[in-house]
Amino acid sequence: MTTADIGAGRRRITAARGPALRCKGWRQEALLRMLENVLEVGERPEDLVVYAARAKAARNWPAFDAIVRALLDLEENETLVIQSGKPIAVFPSHRMAPLVLMANSNIVGAWATRDNFDAYEAAGLTVWGGYTAGDWQYIGSQGIVQGSYEAYAAVAREHFNGDLRGRLLVTAGMGGMGGAQPLAATMLGAACLVVEVEPERIQRRIATGYCEKMATDLDDALAELDEARKRGEGLSIALVGNAAEVLPELVRRGITPDVATDQTAAHDLLRGYVPPGLTTAERDALASSDPDKLRDLVLDAQARHMEALLAFHQKGAVVFEYGNLLRKHAAERGVSNAFDVPVWMDRYIRPLFCRGIGPFRWVAVSGEDSDINTLDEMLLEMFPDSPTIPRWIPLARKHIRTQGLPARIAWLGHGERAKFAVAVNDAIAEGKLIGPIAFTRDHLDSGSVAQPLRETANMQDGSEAIADWPFLCALLDATGMADLVALHGGGAGYTGLRQSSGVTGIADGTPEARERLDHVFTMDSGIGVLRYADAGYPEAIEAVGKTGLRRILV
Repeated sequence: MTTADIGAGRRRITAARGPALRCKGWRQEALLRMLENVLEVGERPEDLVVYAARAKAARNWPAFDAIVRALLDLEENETLVIQSGKPIAVFPSHRMAPLVLMANSNIVGAWATRDNFDAYEAAGLTVWGGYTAGDWQYIGSQGIVQGSYEAYAAVAREHFNGDLRGRLLVTAGMGGMGGAQPLAATMLGAACLVVEVEPERIQRRIATGYCEKMATDLDDALAELDEARKRGEGLSIALVGNAAEVLPELVRRGITPDVATDQTAAHDLLRGYVPPGLTTAERDALASSDPDKLRDLVLDAQARHMEALLAFHQKGAVVFEYGNLLRKHAAERGVSNAFDVPVWMDRYIRPLFCRGIGPFRWVAVSGEDSDINTLDEMLLEMFPDSPTIPRWIPLARKHIRTQGLPARIAWLGHGERAKFAVAVNDAIAEGKLIGPIAFTRDHLDSGSVAQPLRETANMQDGSEAIADWPFLCALLDATGMADLVALHGGGAGYTGLRQSSGVTGIADGTPEARERLDHVFTMDSGIGVLRYADAGYPEAIEAVGKTGLRRILV
């Protein structure tokens, strides 16, 4: 049974480590450990919440326990079906079929509204899976840190001659996604101020190495950051405060950062963003007693927050949004120029997506750090000409501490992912690694998501809202014999605004795993390149030619 500590009625889950099997095979055991791991590194594991205020690993604790029982009993020629965090049935399938198929928070179009989602969730009919929470693929802040790093690196290349030394970067939010920001910024030499309302979140990021210092006084924080800028040294300071107050105060003082963005949980008007004047507990109480009043308070605060970012933008700062709906909500509140600020995917990351390059990741389900070190060496040897690997892996080894099961993220492209996964499976077969490796990726990838306000914003052919691509991606992943395939809709504040798919493949050293990994990660990244080629992007069309994808022209 899964490891659980029960105290004061609050369950805490820790992923199993070591060579002992509880399940009937390593494929099932690896998926169980991935489920346990998202709760070990999650934001509110006692509530099954992994990140983003409401993104959950299972619908409720009885459903979690039923999922665990099903995985413990699952044969290799069976498939477990999960509907929005609740197991439904086990079907006979075959040894090369997915072990787990799931659909999370998918609601029919005309009914896919924020209010309807809240009602369905309250009725116990659905939960939001986020991107990597509901399908057990989240690996802590280490899973998002390279995404933030690649965005900041692109900003540095385009605007600051390649590095951020001597530059002030201002942002907010230190939750499960935003907590990676200060480390990503200091990797590039920035002096980074992050505003966060919850001191506990700051303390957690400091304890895990993602942030260096906590401050309670803005003047003190700015003075220390200014000294770091003068020395050309990276420094991250998290200020206990509210972004809707602190950023307007910077504007009032005439302080304009070089770079500004935001990763608060602005998407969730009830459980994510905290308006000024309320504590988190008071916000939660108001969400239950008077949700309409709370929405008004939050929307007003987000409008002020956005107005401050626009003031920075107008004064010459590089400003972008991560896709957390801050611009949308501010526009709803009358900030007519909110969309003058671009979203990071459209502005800085799309050229990588055109080549299928995105956030690939792997987990040593044995719990052995040495396996990750071995894979780092393999990466550096196999991909010396990669645009990301030679600079990223040394930084990751130096700065990123393990959270939960040992894991690594590295942005690999089409062809590279399958090549690496197969090589890892061969290394396991040859005894070069201690245990199996689970391969997965963020849903934030080239072919696996449609989100018109983030990943697919402003597509040059106007296809940003076409959601066929993540469905095709999930179908291909199942055809490619992945171990787990998931199809997610938006939930909470993202209801009706996005569609995405997730995939996990297990390398256990067997010939069958080698075949599965080769097929699934060729298909999974290939559909991403084709998605952008279909939209007419020259980089993607060139990548199709170089990689031998059989594109059909009409």
